[in-house]
Amino acid sequence: MRRAGRVVAEMHEAIRSAIRPGVTTARLDAIAREVLERRGASSSFLGYHGFPAVICASPNDMVVHGIPNDIPLREGDLLSIDCGAIVDGWHGDAAFTAPVGAVSGEALRLVEVAEASLSAAIAQMVPGNRLSDVGHAVEVVAGEAGFQVVREYVGHGIGTAMHEDPDVPNHGPPGKGPELVPGDVLAVEPMLTVGSADTVVLDDGWSVVTADGSLAAHVEHTIAVTDHGPEILTLP
Repeated sequence: MRRAGRVVAEMHEAIRSAIRPGVTTARLDAIAREVLERRGASSSFLGYHGFPAVICASPNDMVVHGIPNDIPLREGDLLSIDCGAIVDGWHGDAAFTAPVGAVSGEALRLVEVAEASLSAAIAQMVPGNRLSDVGHAVEVVAGEAGFQVVREYVGHGIGTAMHEDPDVPNHGPPGKGPELVPGDVLAVEPMLTVGSADTVVLDDGWSVVTADGSLAAHVEHTIAVTDHGPEILTLP
């Protein structure tokens, strides 16, 4: 899973460096495919329940699951990218949200808080803590900053399948659920919104947008619980 995670990290780096006004998300998908091919890995996303791409590309009010297309990105857009890789049957999965050119201060703050909520959640992934401690940390950081947490979509266990038990909500009380033990691996993925946390699925059957059209951010890492603390597997 470390190897799969490093491929995902490399996909992220290559995509980040290409994000700019005028670039299409279809081009970003092609860049991700090039990384997978170079590393001899396969995509966790392509063909998953019929999904047609190797990345999810979700701009502005789109929370998750956006299908790459040929529409050029515009200055001021906020873009979330999610992708996964398989190496020798094991998965890595991670997401980031990045500005396209110059964006509003509110958009930058949303991304900063989303990343801070993920860091707080990762810090809870130590042996002896409970599963709900992870999502509670996300909710606290987001709420203190005045942002909402999407509830319909959650993080998940990950291993020889991209989505395994248990679900990892981004909200809830602390101290509940199974105890975290060394060897557990979770994909933790806060999804924060500026306005309402209610969502709508578009007619393509995939793209999830905020019901009120407000900005959203999505960040994610694959993290292992170890005797020495949490290990983020999707870092370079």
